[in-house]
Amino acid sequence: MLKGKKILLGITGSIAVYKTAFLVRDLIREGAEVKIIMTKDATNFVTPLTFSTLSKNKVHTELFNEGLWENHVLLARWADIFLVAPATFNSIAKMASGICDNLFLTVYFSLQCPTIVAPAMDDDMWKQPAIVKNIQTLKNRGVIFLPVGKGELASGLSGEGRMCEPEMIVNFLNEFFLSTKDFIASKVVISAGPTQEAIDPVRYISNHSSGKMGIAIAEEFYKRGASVTLILGPTNEPVTQGITTLNVTSAEEMYNSVMNFSTEADVLCMAAAVADYTPEQVAIQKIKKSGDSLQLQLKKTRDILHALGVKKASHQTLIGFALETENEADNARKKLSEKNADMIVMNSLRDTGSGFGFDTNKIVIFEKNGKEASFPLQSKKEAAKDIVDFIHRYRHE
Repeated sequence: MLKGKKILLGITGSIAVYKTAFLVRDLIREGAEVKIIMTKDATNFVTPLTFSTLSKNKVHTELFNEGLWENHVLLARWADIFLVAPATFNSIAKMASGICDNLFLTVYFSLQCPTIVAPAMDDDMWKQPAIVKNIQTLKNRGVIFLPVGKGELASGLSGEGRMCEPEMIVNFLNEFFLSTKDFIASKVVISAGPTQEAIDPVRYISNHSSGKMGIAIAEEFYKRGASVTLILGPTNEPVTQGITTLNVTSAEEMYNSVMNFSTEADVLCMAAAVADYTPEQVAIQKIKKSGDSLQLQLKKTRDILHALGVKKASHQTLIGFALETENEADNARKKLSEKNADMIVMNSLRDTGSGFGFDTNKIVIFEKNGKEASFPLQSKKEAAKDIVDFIHRYRHE
C-alpha cells in the first residue's frame, strides 16, 4: 500500500534516531518515496550521509545552505504524509507553540498533508504536564500521535517513552493509506457508557450499558482522522490509545464535561446511557437496613442532548441515541424533533442481540430531513462504520 506514496520524514535529536535508519530502509522496501529533514541535533546521532544512502535522496538540514535558500514550501507540498520519528520533547513543544526556528519547523508549518508523530523521550519527561498539554494541543489540531513503547530507556531506567518500533510505524502507515481519512481536522465529541447516581457512599442507581457502541464510534472516527474526545462513564471496556478519554461517573459530571468540550466540536455524538433521574439527597453514611421499605426521592438530571440542541452552531452535527422497548420508530422521531438533533440512532431491546452488553447491534438511523435507514444485526464495529458513513454523507450532501 505504500508503493508510490510520498513520505516526508522529519528526524529530531534523540538517541532513537538509530531506529529511524531501519524505518527508512523498511519504507523504501515497501515502495515508498522518502525525503528527509534532519534537525541539527539529530545529525549528532546519525549522519545525513547514512539517511541519504538509505533513502536515495538528498537529506535536508538547513534553511540556508551554502548560500542557497531551501524551498520549504515545495517540500511541504510534495508530501502525502509528514512523519516525525523520533519527535523529542523540544520539537513537540515548538510545534505546539508556533515556534519556527529551523527547516524542520518551517516545513511543518507549511504542510498541506496530515502529520503523524512518533514521540521519544525518557519516562520522567513523558509524564510531565507540559508534554501532555502540548500533545493535546497538537491532537486538537488534527496531528496523529503514535503510542510510545515501554521498556529499557537510554537513561538506563525502565518505563514509557520508547519510540514506536519501525515495523509498527510501517503497519500504521499501511492502515492509514488503506482507510478513508474523511474526518481529518474534524473535532468530534462522543459520550459513551452508563452513569452512576450515588444513593450513599456504597450504593448507586445505574443501567446495563457497557459503552461498547460509543467506544466503537470513537475508534471509527479516530481511524478516519478525527481528533476525538470520548467522555466515558464507568466501564471496563478498553479504549484505543490516541483517543482523548475523560472518565466521569454521574450524569452531572457527564453534562459538565460535554458542555466544556462542545463549543469547538464539529460533530457531537451522544451515545451514553445517561440516567434520567438522580437522588435528591445523597446520604453521607451508608444507609442501614431498617423497616420494611425505603423511599428514595429522585429529581430529573439535566438533559444533555436537549442542551446541545439549543446551543448547536451552524457548523455542528448533533447525533442522539434512542434505546426503545415499544413504539420504537415513533419515539425516535419524537426525540429527533424535540432535541433539535440532526440524527437519531435507534435500537430496540426487543431485537435479539441488540442493546446493552452485546458485541452486536441492530440499528435504524433517522435524519431530520426525513430520511431513514435500517441495518441488519451486525457487530458494533460494523454498526459504527455505518453510523460514521451516514454522518459524513449528511455533512457533505
